Amino acid sequence: MKALKISKGLLLGLALLLATSAFAANKGSLKVDEPVNVNGKQLTAGDYKVSWEGNGPSVELHIMQGKNVVATVPAKMVDLPRAASDDGAVVNTNGDGSRTLSQIRFSGKKYALAIGGDTASADMNK
Repeated sequence: MKALKISKGLLLGLALLLATSAFAANKGSLKVDEPVNVNGKQLTAGDYKVSWEGNGPSVELHIMQGKNVVATVPAKMVDLPRAASDDGAVVNTNGDGSRTLSQIRFSGKKYALAIGGDTASADMNK
């Protein structure tokens, strides 16, 4: 009986640890060097935290500055051919000169969060 109680406690602790680890994996950092548009909102240059809900491929991305959510946008998790070497933002320059955030990459991760349409012609902005 005592072994069964220890096993249940161990199992509960392990489940809690895994849940915490999974939640922590859905967070990252974003640095914007120049103003960019995200879902109709402009982000000023600066440091942001990002978090997302869902395990993909479709997720809901929240962009926060401090404790304030400044933008919420649907995103897709996309596989990268190799892990990103740095955190980075992929930004498209529009015909009118404005810039739109199209992808967020995370250091050491083989996935990125794609926002909006095509990112094939995007420039890397770190």
